[in-house]
Amino acid sequence: MAKKVLRELRLNRDWCKGCGICVSFCPKNVLELDSKDKVVAVRPEDCICCMLCELRCPDLAIEVLTDQESDNE
Repeated sequence: MAKKVLRELRLNRDWCKGCGICVSFCPKNVLELDSKDKVVAVRPEDCICCMLCELRCPDLAIEVLTDQESDNE
């Protein structure tokens, strides 16, 4: 089965209200809130593309774009 690989983590800081739900749900601690209480990706290389941040964001401020990696690579 193909594995999802992060292509881009789009964070719309204008839409983010700083609730921290995405930070709480991220199993790899990829996201944090900055000094302005806006989401930032501090460790995007650790993202496992579980999509929990995108699915749980009440403001639709996060989009996880992925590519498929084949088992043969």
